[in-house]
Amino acid sequence: MIPLPLGRIAEITSGALMGMADPSTIVRGPVVIDSRAAEPGSLFVAIKGQRVDGHDFAPAAVAAGATAVLAARPTEAPTVIVSDVVAALADLAREVCAKLPSATVIGVTGSAGKTTTKDLLARLTARMGPTVAPVGSYNNEIGHPLTVLRADETTRFLVLELSAREVGHIAHLARIAPPRIGVVLNVGSAHLGVFGGREAIAKAKGELVEALPRDGVAVLNADDPHVRAMAERTHARVTWFGRSPDAIVRAEDVQVDDRGRARYTLRAPTGEAQVALRLYGAHAVENSLAAAAAAYELGLPVATIAQELSEAEPASRWRMEVVDRPDGVTVINDAYNANPESMRAAFAALAHIARGRRQFAVIAALRELGEESAVLNEQLGRLAASAGLAGLIVVGPDAGPVLAGAAGAPVLHVPDADAAAAALAPRLAPGDVVLVKGPRAVGLERTAALLLGGDRR
Repeated sequence: MIPLPLGRIAEITSGALMGMADPSTIVRGPVVIDSRAAEPGSLFVAIKGQRVDGHDFAPAAVAAGATAVLAARPTEAPTVIVSDVVAALADLAREVCAKLPSATVIGVTGSAGKTTTKDLLARLTARMGPTVAPVGSYNNEIGHPLTVLRADETTRFLVLELSAREVGHIAHLARIAPPRIGVVLNVGSAHLGVFGGREAIAKAKGELVEALPRDGVAVLNADDPHVRAMAERTHARVTWFGRSPDAIVRAEDVQVDDRGRARYTLRAPTGEAQVALRLYGAHAVENSLAAAAAAYELGLPVATIAQELSEAEPASRWRMEVVDRPDGVTVINDAYNANPESMRAAFAALAHIARGRRQFAVIAALRELGEESAVLNEQLGRLAASAGLAGLIVVGPDAGPVLAGAAGAPVLHVPDADAAAAALAPRLAPGDVVLVKGPRAVGLERTAALLLGGDRR
């Protein structure tokens, strides 16, 4: 982060210095919420969670070198006391972002594909200058400002992922780091129960383009009607990506190899180039096009974009990780999260990768789907039953609709991720392919780890 005196941090956050805090002490960063990540010059932010209270770890953070603590109550360390720690963190990030002399802020949102697109775009912008992007899915009211606070005077690009659990969340995140380029991927069924309908999801995602300045650019998916409609909600210039003929940056001649990786011709107004993705699943085409369109607006040549996209490996864990065991069993670990659209994409990738080999799947009932939960989960069961699986394992609670939809398929219901691995492991033979995918709360990444011979909790 930009170095700031402790007294200035207190001013920005409307806080009070306590615990022998010296207002002239300089905080140089990083800003951390895990005391184990503290180092000399850092600021430890004490957040009280449901199970752990960060205030209890303030002494450990200072012992590790933290200059001070941002907290809601006094600690055994130099402390900036604020009324709301998360709000103070946002205030601090907003101030630091405003002081960045030459950084272009790029926001990415959508119901699916945010993290992959962010990873690809950060790789592309790194060709043009120092880039800061979230680790994994740091995309909420805590992870977002923490990412912004990693930037300093040398940062040229801030590539940020914005998520929403309610209408207004993305607008809030955009005020912390006002974007000049906004990328909207899609409007799907993720968190349908929280929002109450797809139109409300579209309203929330569209807050990103509403936050853009007149000299900004909205990068929109030409293939998604809900996203296309967002062009009316922004004062910024609009550009389009997708497979549609009218997309400014588009994919043509898309082919998918026997490992589920797509190749296509990347076409833009200034030329074309061949892209051969190392990412798995045909849905990666849309994510790569979104990143390409944003990078093209920043001036990166089409040939360079295609080269970087073709060299990019999966950068965030548990998203279409395809691993071959020594005995020839292939495990597709897509366990980070799931919604109806991503489930369909994952089963399509399974079909491409398996190609005549025996297929198995480990899934769980989808969550946060509201009144449509039973219907959508029954559709998930039917999707799995139609996939020609040699075995389907459904994990965890609320599995009734999935099991009903999968009636007639070779299906087994188990209580947890460990039981899923234990039930499936004896059935696997060389050459088999296993898809592991479900909501984050079920923890199916553990199933994948166990199937691969580990115990990575």
